[in-house]
Amino acid sequence: MGYPLRCIGNPRVANSNRRSKPQVYRVKPVINSYSQAGTAPFETRIEQAPVIVVGTADNKGFSILVDSLSGQRCEVICVEHHGQLYDHVLEQATLVFVLVSGFSVQLLNAETEALIRRAPHISVIPVVEYAEQERATALLERGCVDYLLAPFSSTQIKALLQRHAAAASAQESFVSCSAAGRRLLAMAQRVAVTRAPILITGETGTGKEMMARYIHRFASGDNAPFIAVNCAAIPEQMLESLLFGHERGAFTGAVTAQCGKFEMANGGTLLLDEIGELPLGLQAKLLRVLQEQRVERLGGHKEIALDVRIIAATNRDLSEEVAQGRFRSDLMFRLDVLPLHICPLRERQDDVLALARRFISRYAPQEDAEHLLTEQACQALLQHDWPGNVRELENTLQRALILRKGLFIQPQDLGLAFAAAPVGAPRLPDLDAGDGKAALRATGKWAEYQHVLDTIRKFDGHKSKAAQSLGMTPRALRYRLSAMREQGISMPAF
Repeated sequence: MGYPLRCIGNPRVANSNRRSKPQVYRVKPVINSYSQAGTAPFETRIEQAPVIVVGTADNKGFSILVDSLSGQRCEVICVEHHGQLYDHVLEQATLVFVLVSGFSVQLLNAETEALIRRAPHISVIPVVEYAEQERATALLERGCVDYLLAPFSSTQIKALLQRHAAAASAQESFVSCSAAGRRLLAMAQRVAVTRAPILITGETGTGKEMMARYIHRFASGDNAPFIAVNCAAIPEQMLESLLFGHERGAFTGAVTAQCGKFEMANGGTLLLDEIGELPLGLQAKLLRVLQEQRVERLGGHKEIALDVRIIAATNRDLSEEVAQGRFRSDLMFRLDVLPLHICPLRERQDDVLALARRFISRYAPQEDAEHLLTEQACQALLQHDWPGNVRELENTLQRALILRKGLFIQPQDLGLAFAAAPVGAPRLPDLDAGDGKAALRATGKWAEYQHVLDTIRKFDGHKSKAAQSLGMTPRALRYRLSAMREQGISMPAF
């Protein structure tokens, strides 16, 4: 076939009455003079991890794909079907190409979904022909990050690998394992290649600034400037000078010239956070800057050319703000060129544990993030609604790391109102809001009472030891249990 193949499995020799076992092959990369000298430029060192290709030589585009990947110095692992993607194979790779023409629609969709759930770190790229683009669209909805349209060239393969490498580098800024999150990241990668304004919407705490940083790192890397401005935190009298800069003597106290945030972000990204809070007077000036890509300092007479990616973020409905007369419609249309909406965390349950482990790695790098959370603690995290979204989750993990009472994080360390009890342990009964008892949740008593019961259960019903652990006398514990009964809490038999 023109490229070296080496079997890494244990193939069986076929006989006349028995089919041979499908084999897994490893394709050696093409080594050029750069690699031999040890001075390869960045663009020739695109992908370090092996790349998996699912398909056979009979599939159209298979040979071209493998040759192109090998030509980009990628080590390619070729398998005939998804069943050969064993754990040790998936652990090595971060990118999988699937030749769609070799599979039925039902099988392909099911296998792709299973692969993404099994290995969330893997980026799956379907390879389709023109007539199969609808299948590619369906796979994108299931969590694929991109697709490759045949016929393709080596230049397209190189560009795709570069995007994948940039996405892997930017992944530190925005973590997502859910299907909705993966679709969002795929869209973010597409909009990042343009300088058109980007509008990020979502509830407070969903990670809008993190998404902006992801786009910035994906498109510009770490060397270009990233400037963030909170439009709601700065007085209106100062905001214009802060954004556009000023010359010496432009106003009282302007003893020196000062460049604005637009100039500081030149060549990079400017995030206008809480754009819905921008005063109407400044909205017109911002619109002109966006249209002209030029800015003039206060008191100045010279326009400064800009090369800035503008990202706006808000938790408000700008359409409603326009209807209420608080936001200019022309500015909204100018900002809403490439909209991105971040779903609340309660709709991205698959992201909860991945984010939790990321926060553990950030705030306690010496700990084993994969095993620090007990199974019960994981269940408690998954059961919580997270009204504060990712910000609440981050604060919860920080608090748990500081206040935990043992080697591992237990449900009670999380401080959540509905922290999960040990498996098989009885829980506090649901309270009827109609009798006024549901106020326990609002006052935090629900979590307090559950902690008391969990502590007693921990000591196998020994109330004296439980009281000592709770920092109270046995008499005080008896009073506490009596008060709980008066609140309508049924006591389990200890």
